Amino acid sequence: MKKRLDEQREHWEKTFAENPDLFGAGPSEAGRLAADLIRAENRTEVLEFGGGQGRDALFLARNGFRVRVLDYSERAVEAIAAMARRLRLSGAVDALRHDLRDPLPFADESFDACYSHMLFCMALTTAELEFAFAEARRVLRPNGLHIYTVRTTEDPHCGAGIFRGEGMYEVDGFVVHFFGREKVARLAAGDEIVRFFEFEEGDLPRRLFFVAMRKSGIPGTSG
Repeated sequence: MKKRLDEQREHWEKTFAENPDLFGAGPSEAGRLAADLIRAENRTEVLEFGGGQGRDALFLARNGFRVRVLDYSERAVEAIAAMARRLRLSGAVDALRHDLRDPLPFADESFDACYSHMLFCMALTTAELEFAFAEARRVLRPNGLHIYTVRTTEDPHCGAGIFRGEGMYEVDGFVVHFFGREKVARLAAGDEIVRFFEFEEGDLPRRLFFVAMRKSGIPGTSG
C-alpha cells in the first residue's frame, strides 16, 4: 500500500501542476461550514490535513484562524506557502509536508480543531485511517472538533474502475476510498458525532458525508 500511495502522490503532483485551479479558486462549502462551526466555539488554532491547492487553508486564514496545513505533496506545500506570501497571510498559514501514516509532528493538545476535505478518501487502509484519527485526537485540545468530509458508498464512482480492497476503487488513475456509515462510526472511536449529513459537490456530482466530532462527551446536536 505504501508504494501505491507514493504513486498517487506523483499522480496528484502532476495533476496540480497541469491544473492549478483544479477544484476552483474559492473555498469549498465544507470549508465554509467548518469555519462557522469552529468560530461558533471561539476557537482559532486549526490543523488541516491534505491542503491540496490551499483554497480552504487560505480562506480560514483570511477569516481570522491560525492554520497549520499538511500535505503529502511537496508541490502543494510550496504552492500554499507561495500563495500565503502573495496574500500577506504567511503569519497565519504554515504549510508542511507530512505523511499521515507517520505520527503528527505536534505536541499533545496543540489545536482547537482538525479539518480535512476528502483527504481520508486517499489510498489509505482502514488501519492507517484509524492511526491518523488517533493522532488527530491526540493533538486536539479538550472539547476540540475534528471535522472532515469523505466520499460515500453511494457515490457514482463507488464500484467503478479497479477494486483495490477495503472500499477502494481506482478510477482514471486515482484510488478513492469510499465510506459507509459503519466506517464513520468505527473511526469516531467513542468521540461524539455532533454533525453528520450527506451532500453533493461538483459536476458528477460527488456524494459526500460531512462529519464533525467532538473530542469530549459534551452534548452536541446531530443532523
